[in-house]
Amino acid sequence: MKKTQLALTLGLSGAALAAALMLPALAQESLLPEGFGSPTPAPAPTPAPTPRPTPTPSSPASPASPVAPPPVTATTGSAAAPADAEIVEESETAEPATLKYDLPPGARRLLTRIGPLTPETGGLAPDAFGVRGQYAAAIMRATRTPPASRWGQILLRRALASAIDTPATINGADLAAERASLLLRMGEAQVARSIVQSVDYDRASPRLVAAAQQVYLANADPAGLCPYVPAGLAQGDEHSWRLAAGICAGLSGEAGPAGWAIGRVRSDGKIANFDILLAERVLGASAGGGRSITIQWDKIDRLTSWRFGMATATATPIPAPLRASATPAMRGWTVLAPMSEMTDRVAAAPDAAARGVLSGEAYVSLLSAAAGEEEASAQIAVQIDQLRNAFGAASGAERYAAMQGLWDGGNAPTARYAAMVATARAAAALPVGTDVGDDPWQLIGSMLAGGYDRNAIEWVPTVNVGSRAWGILAVGSPRPLNGTTAGAIGNFAGNDDSADELRSKLLLAGLAGLGRIDEGQAASAASNLGVDLGKQTRWTRAISDAAARREPGLVALLAAAGMQGDWSKMPPYHLYHIVRALREVDLASEARMIAAEALVRV
Repeated sequence: MKKTQLALTLGLSGAALAAALMLPALAQESLLPEGFGSPTPAPAPTPAPTPRPTPTPSSPASPASPVAPPPVTATTGSAAAPADAEIVEESETAEPATLKYDLPPGARRLLTRIGPLTPETGGLAPDAFGVRGQYAAAIMRATRTPPASRWGQILLRRALASAIDTPATINGADLAAERASLLLRMGEAQVARSIVQSVDYDRASPRLVAAAQQVYLANADPAGLCPYVPAGLAQGDEHSWRLAAGICAGLSGEAGPAGWAIGRVRSDGKIANFDILLAERVLGASAGGGRSITIQWDKIDRLTSWRFGMATATATPIPAPLRASATPAMRGWTVLAPMSEMTDRVAAAPDAAARGVLSGEAYVSLLSAAAGEEEASAQIAVQIDQLRNAFGAASGAERYAAMQGLWDGGNAPTARYAAMVATARAAAALPVGTDVGDDPWQLIGSMLAGGYDRNAIEWVPTVNVGSRAWGILAVGSPRPLNGTTAGAIGNFAGNDDSADELRSKLLLAGLAGLGRIDEGQAASAASNLGVDLGKQTRWTRAISDAAARREPGLVALLAAAGMQGDWSKMPPYHLYHIVRALREVDLASEARMIAAEALVRV
């Protein structure tokens, strides 16, 4: 309890403490890993970083279109683009909260450019999202689920975290709110917090205040709510903000106002008593806390962001059935929260690694930490032993056998791909002369899951044209392979065991989007496979127009919107337009990794 108390007390920053004291008396992998292809010594384990890709020549962009892109349309029965909606290009005003601010004017941050990443630190250029602020915000709101692609998520995280110029058509704080909210839905709680913290709290719009509440709950940081409490009380959702007011008063040592605020919420009867008890538990763990609160989950059937944040902040165990019903976003929040139970973090880790929330190094480090626990499970011990052999066994054959054990040991496709992410560095270090069988597609897929394309291309002489490994290399290698023809794709299709030859269609889409197959050969292969890569929708026109205007941030956003859902439902023409648009805005490395991932995961 003392450790929790100290964490909560120290978590209240100076600004947060000042805001809490102001409360009324009623009332906290590199997008491509190092070298992008060459293993380097492993850094200290951290959640997946946002790296800079290796520059790759790309086709010149088409002339900029003078016509604004149309609203994005959902595609029935596919990995859907944002739902059809009217998007109005209007300036939106928002009254900032009126709060006392103790920084001199020269230290204030402007709303004209928001975000922590610059081009020098791996971010995109300030004009990456163009000038259509309301349009970009609408797409962010319509993108409800994380992209199917790990590399799509990594790219989108990088784009959303970039220091971008605020278009004149939208309030900067509102655009920051949409960016942070989308990052939260992707499971990227820590990056979402960095966006919220890029805006001075007294300049937060109502939308950003609402987003900030969710962001700090996802980060299990009750103290982070304190600067926003006055604005939250003034603009709606009064009851949850009154609970936050009570918490902040307690964190600042004002036990009387804290009890009064929470008592008033309880008497109103508009918030479940369970949620009030969680707030009181936070108070009990604070420096001015009172009685200890026991939490019983017996009658709780849903895990909300409030319950997640308050329970995690106080190290209150969340029952396994509730964890199992958590959203993908909450699984990402869990794995990034060091105060979560280790068993919960490990259970959430495969999904987080497969989606790009965790880097391969961070995933391995988490498993290693779990294996060091006093009551480590036998399954974790086996995984760690296999990983140890994958990285350090005496012979290449032994290392490869250990990798195969990990790749084939998962009970679900997500777990198997997460194992590929974990072994990426080991796969890249495997000697090319090692006997890996006739079709080492998992080995190649593992390397490219970590971005080790230069290591993967060394295996080209050992693979058979038309094999699955060949197909992955044909789209993932840094340079085109010889002999990429309709006949080679036909050989690939002959070995394709995916439903409706989807893998072969995605191979053709990736090659065509990268410009690695002659147009005539592509047309012949498309005819043989019965696929139309030239299909046009509002979404295809929108991403093509964004690429023509040289707006890589908007292209990344539209690409993620076009990859919602599962890989098995990915329309080949979506992948074609995504890869082509990314290549046209100098994101060819990311385009190759997404195309290769498609062939690994389908």
